[in-house]
Amino acid sequence: MDNENTRLFSNFPEVSSQAWHELILKDLKGADYDKKLLWQTNEGFAVKPYYRAEDLNNISWLKSFPGSFPFVRGNHPSGNNWLVRQDLKVTDIASANEKALDLLMKGVDSIGFELESEKRYSVEEIELLLKNIRADIAELNFLRTYHPNEIVEIIIALVTKYNRSYDKIKGSVNFDPLSRYLRRGIWYNSMEEDLNLAARLIKTSSRLPDFRVIGVNGHLFTNAGATIVQEIAYTLSMGAEYLTQLTSRGLFADDIAPKMKFSLAVGSNYFMEIAKFRAYRLLWAQIVNAFGINDAEHGKMNIHATSATWNLTFYDPFVNLLRTTTGSMSAILGGIDSFSVMPYNKVFEETNEFSEHIARNQQLILKEECYFDKIADPSAGSYYIENLTNSLVNEAWILFLKVIDEGGFIESLRKGSIQDAVQLSAAKRDSNIASKREILLGTNQYANVAEKVIEDPGYWVFTEDDRTSDKAEIKTIKTYRGAQAFERMRYKTDIYSKTAKRPQAWMFTFGNLAMRKARASFACNFFGCAGFETIDNPGFETIEQGITAVREEKPEIVVICSSDEEYNENAIKIFNELKNDTIVVLAGFPKDLVEELKAAGMQHFIHVKSNLLETLEGIQKLLGVA
Repeated sequence: MDNENTRLFSNFPEVSSQAWHELILKDLKGADYDKKLLWQTNEGFAVKPYYRAEDLNNISWLKSFPGSFPFVRGNHPSGNNWLVRQDLKVTDIASANEKALDLLMKGVDSIGFELESEKRYSVEEIELLLKNIRADIAELNFLRTYHPNEIVEIIIALVTKYNRSYDKIKGSVNFDPLSRYLRRGIWYNSMEEDLNLAARLIKTSSRLPDFRVIGVNGHLFTNAGATIVQEIAYTLSMGAEYLTQLTSRGLFADDIAPKMKFSLAVGSNYFMEIAKFRAYRLLWAQIVNAFGINDAEHGKMNIHATSATWNLTFYDPFVNLLRTTTGSMSAILGGIDSFSVMPYNKVFEETNEFSEHIARNQQLILKEECYFDKIADPSAGSYYIENLTNSLVNEAWILFLKVIDEGGFIESLRKGSIQDAVQLSAAKRDSNIASKREILLGTNQYANVAEKVIEDPGYWVFTEDDRTSDKAEIKTIKTYRGAQAFERMRYKTDIYSKTAKRPQAWMFTFGNLAMRKARASFACNFFGCAGFETIDNPGFETIEQGITAVREEKPEIVVICSSDEEYNENAIKIFNELKNDTIVVLAGFPKDLVEELKAAGMQHFIHVKSNLLETLEGIQKLLGVA
């Protein structure tokens, strides 16, 4: 067979990259290659339209194996098993225990208990919470508690009482004073006390080698609008800060690193997100190694991932199921250790049995039916993903070193440089969404115009999550969703339409069949994003027929739809006839005619370069909606 294959492929002459490039330039017919075919990413590097084997030549880790340092190929030498996690709120302890047991029976093998933050739990209460749960089989995570050391001590006491093996207990308490400082601008007590507690937690939990006590919540950067490079660099600098602070308190890197759990969010940028998790592991292994670990295994990065909230939407919420599914695939193929799928409705209401059931089964299907757990690092050797990984590694490392040069994570926060950079990235992404350079399906593209919201979902749905303390020492990071500006606008239309006629965008179609259809479709999509009713028309044989129809229908907005050539004489005529009756909009931007139309008084043009959000908000104000 080898000989057969050799003869087969020898029939195909080798084609060089230069030959490919020359052919592409020929097909471009003088167009700029970089502008046409290179993808300029938010991360600050360009992605080529194709990659070849030679693009792997300068990538250093290709000969490494899964489960081996620097762990770019995953933490496991074979397979890709991960823990299916679901979180639940603990208000009534008996009910929470009942729900946890039910989840474990339905395929979950990791539970996150969201505790009441300030409550001091007794041994009896935690014992009741964990009743009939095998702590040596299921991973147990305790979130939001202000008393993590007490929880760890209780777990140790219960493990001893029930004669479980200490080295089989997996779980965590998510103690992360740096994230609190980043989010609220204050410490739990003080910087010194909080970091002393972190050191004490590591010592207390030493009897439980797989129980992690220091959280590094990098998902905050993702959900605040950071780029992937920023997310990686700032999260790693947070982790490095813990290593620096805790080694200065007498601990060794070999004591600290295995006690850390990174909580990260995954978005919709499918291949980039796969590469992200690989880049994280490689860089963390190098950072931990620089602190002088004696056991290479301690360079493994333990990653719990969850769906990002940044790209989830209130309108057309079932699209969130698609976003979280592709995100789950990226995270799992990237080699995470545990994963929580965000229920599709979590960003706008209390989750329910249905949404939690669907969220749970999304990743169970990937494991049980799609066999994503069978292959270690399935993207290994992919020209594209390996190069994405390499680019993320290089760019994130540069930014990480910049933070270190500023004095580390805490000093960068005090200077405000991290917060300013994330805020700048968020503003750019907001602008991209407003102008449709970044798409959120159902929000700024292909809105479901039949969807109407009647009940008030609560102001928190449309506002950023600002947890800044009144006593904040620093500028903080606020998380939000990219769709919120559009959702606020559309919700105003829904509220207005409860007591008034819903604004109607009416397509004045005539002339060239292909162009009028294309521009009417574009315009219906455009105005649908504001929740306006859209009326398409089959096309009028004469301008006069269209004008008569407008006066009969009395729509709030008329959109002229035809070809640029047919706008020459007709656009001004239509505008002059209807400008006193309705808002007249032109679909397109005929360069040779625009100034003449503006001089006649036309103000509204919609086209692919329009700022969708600003245009629609402006029209809302004219209609008295806003």
